[in-house]
Amino acid sequence: MTTFRDFPLYLMETLKCCTSLHGFVMFMFLTTVNKGSACEAPSSPECFRENAEESVYLCEWSMNTTESDVTFDLYLDRTKFGNIKTTHYEINEELLIRHRLINVWVEAHVGNLRCTSPRRSVILGHIAVKYEAPQNISVSWLSNNLSLIWKAAENHQALAEVWFQRDGHPTESWEKRSTYATVLTAHSSSEVPTSHRQPVKKHQYRVFIVNLLKHSAYQVQIKQRSIQAQNPLWSEWSPVVMVPAELEHEPEVNITTQVLNGTREVTLTWKPMPHVAEVGGVTYRLEDSQSSRGCPCKGTERRTHISKNIYTTYVSYSAVNISVTARNMAGYSPSALIQIPAEPATDLKSCGNMTLDEKLNKKTCKQWYELQDQDSRPENVITLATMQDYVRYLHFEHTCDSGKPRTVKMCLFYKKEGAPSRKPQDLTAFSDSHNSAMLSWTPISSEHQRGFLTHYNLCSVKISSQDGLEECRTISASLTKYRLENLAPGAKYNITLAGVTREGEGPKATLAINTLPEKQMNVWLSFGLLTVFFLGTSMCTVILKRIKSKIFPPVPKPVIPDFTIFQPENQQETPEEKEEVNDLMLLQLHPKGKSVPEDETTALRGEWGGESDEDFENERRDSRMSGGTSDDSPGSTDQALRSSREGEITELEQVDNEIAMLIYRNGLVFDVKTDSP
Repeated sequence: MTTFRDFPLYLMETLKCCTSLHGFVMFMFLTTVNKGSACEAPSSPECFRENAEESVYLCEWSMNTTESDVTFDLYLDRTKFGNIKTTHYEINEELLIRHRLINVWVEAHVGNLRCTSPRRSVILGHIAVKYEAPQNISVSWLSNNLSLIWKAAENHQALAEVWFQRDGHPTESWEKRSTYATVLTAHSSSEVPTSHRQPVKKHQYRVFIVNLLKHSAYQVQIKQRSIQAQNPLWSEWSPVVMVPAELEHEPEVNITTQVLNGTREVTLTWKPMPHVAEVGGVTYRLEDSQSSRGCPCKGTERRTHISKNIYTTYVSYSAVNISVTARNMAGYSPSALIQIPAEPATDLKSCGNMTLDEKLNKKTCKQWYELQDQDSRPENVITLATMQDYVRYLHFEHTCDSGKPRTVKMCLFYKKEGAPSRKPQDLTAFSDSHNSAMLSWTPISSEHQRGFLTHYNLCSVKISSQDGLEECRTISASLTKYRLENLAPGAKYNITLAGVTREGEGPKATLAINTLPEKQMNVWLSFGLLTVFFLGTSMCTVILKRIKSKIFPPVPKPVIPDFTIFQPENQQETPEEKEEVNDLMLLQLHPKGKSVPEDETTALRGEWGGESDEDFENERRDSRMSGGTSDDSPGSTDQALRSSREGEITELEQVDNEIAMLIYRNGLVFDVKTDSP
């Protein structure tokens, strides 16, 4: 661009050039440059190396233009590098003069216009070192200190300037920290916790910004400068880096499992991370010891990275571990480990005659877990090469069904069986009777069974017995208690208990017990109880009979004297006479010395229908016939009647003048009691 102070020189050159054709061409050139005063000239180029060992020089400049077809020509004295379409250019040192002062400038071409930058005089051998702006910055938290790591420009320290501000607090001002960036080595990285450790690359810088708040998010920018070059220059600012808060806690994972015909659908859900920890985004890494996209048993863990808070996978019936780890720009959270045990199966049986060299198809595989007290964690998975004799294994056989693992067989397996190596533990006895004892013990652990336990052998022998016979019993292998019966009272026994497999009997657990003596008091007590029982039943019988006599008094039986039936000589002529009482006469007895009033007798007779003397005489006749006697004297009859009456009155006086009358009619007897007068 032509300035006002250069105008006289410009005029003189114009006049000189106008005298010839060549001058006319030069006039037109300068006129073009003058007309280009509307073209803003680029800045003076700045040439440097990115480090002291670099053999490539980089020249940079700037220009404010909106044109897209701008090209540049770079001049280093008389050396021209043309048709450059960017605002920087790299030049190998072989093409340059390094130890002499030269002029450097840039000429921009915008259409038909040309703009020239100011000239800069430099000695390339003394040129400055300017690092590139830090790129790909990794951040992590170490307590309340922020670690920043980026690619190193040189293999020695540099000066770094860090600007930072808390995210979400725009009113707070940016803070500046200047510090030395150290070269990161593998040894120094080992001091960083594993969850925060970044992979060490060749030549990396690291700085720590101390005394920050790890529970807050920050915005960070960095620039760097050499401390060994003669003319160091600050690099450009790095892009703004978002630093989230530290992930202190593991994800809170909930698990649901659904059994689906040999496979299990596992769904994991977890809560989102805190908002300040999600700045810049959060992803979740899931690792499981089985693969849902193929058969298990391949021995490889599958990693999955997702951004959601839910994950569904399919696993077989064998045990599986699934870990969930959150990751943000500042590092990883602690891993949440979910251990899904093997699907429990009741009454697992022996695998039978299965052999290890049994061939399977390509879609089927086997797994063995060393089973120690029902422990079947995934890390205990066993290969064929490491299987041992006398060790119990939990065997799984899996297939692949539509990309999902499915278990088709579960059983217990021994490569080789043997007799138990340990006796049953804690054998104890409790004798609560004179002829039996309760035994209890702890079963033999699976690692000491060395085979499938078929039963226990329980033997007892009586001490100081003349015959010394040992009695043995077979007890189920599932029992841990047993009552030993049919023992002698007050005796001492030696008891032995041993586990038995198909290969033989193991060591015996021994125990001496004493049965309780038989007590004589028990015999007397039984006899006393029996006596009390009989006495009680007898008393109850007597009491019941008395109660019955009070409630239901006995009916007296009629006194019928023996008599001989009079039979006439001619039975055919005399018809059989039947006894019949047509009328009754009620007589009231009076005490001795009293006479019966005539009117009372008459009244009584009237009450019974007014019997006639003739009827009375008939009754007397019947009475004589039934009694088998005959007395034709009326006087004797009256005298006998009075004597009987006097005897009856005497008896009635003794029982408080109670009147009793026997009424006899048609063979029935009624007990009639009346009050005394």
